Amino acid sequence: MQTLFTARRFRARAEIKEHALEAVKKLDKFYDGIVKASIILSFEGAAKNIKIAEVNLHVHGVLLSAKEKSDDYRKSMDLVVEKLASQLAKYKTKSRMKDKGLVRSLKEKS
Repeated sequence: MQTLFTARRFRARAEIKEHALEAVKKLDKFYDGIVKASIILSFEGAAKNIKIAEVNLHVHGVLLSAKEKSDDYRKSMDLVVEKLASQLAKYKTKSRMKDKGLVRSLKEKS
């Protein structure tokens, strides 16, 4: 899986970057067909102190995306990974159901 990391309006510390990359690597255990992942961390308002994490996953022609806001980048990344894990499970189930339908139709023709 190719992983791109972007920090908008700030310079990310090494610990934050490592945590984000490791969190996205964990998604491989849910589905191994992930082609590319884009991690975007941004900062919203100095007074509000809101940290935003967004991850876009490219999976065989489909784009899965999740975005979360919180007061900490690690918390935001963990919430995004949870969302994407459920999206990957749903995608995997749908793709398996399509394959089963194709297999059934081929068996009936034989």
